[in-house]
Amino acid sequence: MNHGAPTAHFLGLTFNLANVLMITVATAIVFIIALLSTRRLALKPTGMQNFFEWVMDFVKGIIKSNMDWKTGGRFHILGLTIIMYIFVSNMLGLPFSVVYDGELWWKSPTADPAITMTLAVMVVVLSHFYGIRLKGFGEYGKDFFKPMWWLFPLKIIEEFANTLTLGLRLYGNIYAGEILLALLAGLAVNGGIGGTIGAIAPMLAWQGFSVFVGSIQAFIFCMLTMVYMAHKVSHDH
Repeated sequence: MNHGAPTAHFLGLTFNLANVLMITVATAIVFIIALLSTRRLALKPTGMQNFFEWVMDFVKGIIKSNMDWKTGGRFHILGLTIIMYIFVSNMLGLPFSVVYDGELWWKSPTADPAITMTLAVMVVVLSHFYGIRLKGFGEYGKDFFKPMWWLFPLKIIEEFANTLTLGLRLYGNIYAGEILLALLAGLAVNGGIGGTIGAIAPMLAWQGFSVFVGSIQAFIFCMLTMVYMAHKVSHDH
């Protein structure tokens, strides 16, 4: 658990190579899933196409539960990308982790606060962008002073709070899960035969629970993204 992170320096900036690797892997997996699902489209979907259409309908349901489809339909691809990317990212560190020369290379990218906070900032910035684009700067700015002007400071604090909670909730759940898996793996490796046998059942149980938690966190992140979008673009919020 006390592993360092592989880093590289470029133009005065420090890059976490493990994060770069895992972001690339997660992106590639999501791209391959999308490619396989849409390679041979059929009127009666089967296999990967059936799965992908189910995810699309699921995300569509999330959007329609927060805003009308005429407004929210433009966010369908965004929601689909978010839920797929975060789910895949949450799963990557569950089967194993890779440590080389004291540095952790393979993990769930969402077990790093830099990545989850970047995703959260992206969502909040996009919500402001679409709010201004669909309402106009004037009408959008007035929303910060409704229903009473003196609530403006609280609404500014709310924007920062939303960003922090969105990113840290995802990070905390995934990181905690991987820490416990690392503890159980350490017990299996260093505890002899008894420790190995004793760690098998808890590790399998926690693996299954982590899959559930990772799925729920992907859903929550997508749901909150659409909630934030709805509050910014809908005229009745």
